Amino acid sequence: MRCHTCGDETSPADNECQNCYTPHGQPALTPGQPTYPVRGIGTAASVAVGATALLYGVVALFPLVGVVLAGRARESQDPDVLLGAVLVEVVLSLPFLLAYLTAAVLVIIWTWRARKNLDAFPGALPHLGAGWAIAGWLVPFANFVMPARVVANLARDSLWKRFTPGLVSVWWAAWLAFSVGERLVSRRDDRAYARLPEQPRFDTEFRWYADFYREALGWHLIPLAACLVAAVSLIVLIRRISVAQEQRIALGRPAWPGYAGWPAPGAPSGYFGPAQPYAGSPPRAAAEPTVASPEVPPGAGGTIGA
Repeated sequence: MRCHTCGDETSPADNECQNCYTPHGQPALTPGQPTYPVRGIGTAASVAVGATALLYGVVALFPLVGVVLAGRARESQDPDVLLGAVLVEVVLSLPFLLAYLTAAVLVIIWTWRARKNLDAFPGALPHLGAGWAIAGWLVPFANFVMPARVVANLARDSLWKRFTPGLVSVWWAAWLAFSVGERLVSRRDDRAYARLPEQPRFDTEFRWYADFYREALGWHLIPLAACLVAAVSLIVLIRRISVAQEQRIALGRPAWPGYAGWPAPGAPSGYFGPAQPYAGSPPRAAAEPTVASPEVPPGAGGTIGA
């Protein structure tokens, strides 16, 4: 007996497949439950997340520009050069904010679609409703826990895991470190910058600006490292979950040997698919083979009756 979802051999002594945990006799997809494509939106979300991480890297390394401009301001004794550093920082921050908002929207859409697909997977045990895939990111304080729980459910039930994969913990720990660390570093920068003289006049005062940017660079490296780890982890999770769900959805489509599209994409070798009724009209039975009568030569019929 083979599992309808993964194609593994199953034992009647077990109530479910020991590989994918689908109950015996259940198809790969629950009939009547809608499913949603996740690979395309997952790819878009991954690109946006990667772009956000790279752009934040540019923002985090901006103090290098500040050090250079502070040195030029000291040489020329021109405080207006320092205003150029502020302008460059603002210009670099705008693309990062745009990419951040785009990534947030795409990740939320992907999370909601992937969570809705769990409702169509027999054996899946989601602990939270699909609404938390959206509200979990937006509700204050709940957004410290709920997104991780939703993605943990996705990883377990999509990748056939008994326990939450460790990559989910790595992603969420890095994300929290980035979110909290970036806010703390920004507040520290604001307080330190407020203590600087608005119109430096002496070499010492110009040097204070250079020292400020050097210290800021060291502090910004902490959230930058966390941002890169979180981005890479999330991209890997999105890709793995999307591929696994798309393969299962393909296995649940009605398919018959010998017809276009057989076997379903992602089907294991030797797997003959779930015993589901055909969606359209049933296939016709093969016609009985006919044996052609031997051709009788002209004139031979008269000799038979003779």
